[in-house]
Amino acid sequence: MHPSQSELLKLKNLGLASVNILHSIGIRSLEDLRKVGPVEAFISIRNRGINASRVMLYALQGALMDVHWNDLDPELKQQLASEVDRLLATQNSD
Repeated sequence: MHPSQSELLKLKNLGLASVNILHSIGIRSLEDLRKVGPVEAFISIRNRGINASRVMLYALQGALMDVHWNDLDPELKQQLASEVDRLLATQNSD
């Protein structure tokens, strides 16, 4: 197992499948995830044709906050979802 893979696997909400997906978009460490952020990471995942649900978005945010995704504040979840929707709408209008 690659060291960065084990680093990501130690984060809340992230299992091997999620870590492999993150690797596919170039996120190999916690620092990479912090730099990109959960919204951009989620959009990159979707842009690769991976059918990720909003749970993945919330899981990424929760991983950064060391909180189970289901325990995130509902307002934060709504804010994340709205930002994704806004960015995806911008992409689709180009």
